[in-house]
Amino acid sequence: MRMNKKLVIEHLSRLLDEKIMVLKSNRRTLTEVRDNETKCTVGDKYETGRAMAQMELEKCQFQLTKTEDLKTILMQINPTKASESVTFGSLIETTEDNYFLSIAFGRIIVTGESIFCISPVSPIGKMLLGKSVGEQVNFQDKKIKIKAIQ
Repeated sequence: MRMNKKLVIEHLSRLLDEKIMVLKSNRRTLTEVRDNETKCTVGDKYETGRAMAQMELEKCQFQLTKTEDLKTILMQINPTKASESVTFGSLIETTEDNYFLSIAFGRIIVTGESIFCISPVSPIGKMLLGKSVGEQVNFQDKKIKIKAIQ
């Protein structure tokens, strides 16, 4: 297996950190927008504008909390822990794709390799859990064989 779990975790951690920074910046901006609505308008228009800004602020805060939670979960994975079968934190090379059974983040590229970061409760994650090298799962009309687990 050419992939390295430590590098995957570091890359994913950087991506999450970038997203957290953007969300914090957005939160600051939305707070300013909401607070400025108080100063700039009066009556019903003020209430509507402030309510809209507040809703956007709450949505941003929810995304920020969720992203910080994902980072916390990711940092619990031991990059040196090896396993004979697929468990949470496994980096899996298959005949179809590479998977990192960790957090639901989607596709990332690390050292030129495409890796799908999936949750253990995702459809493919559930199928891979507990499987060993050489075993096979059928997913979306494809036979996927596990080549390596890290």
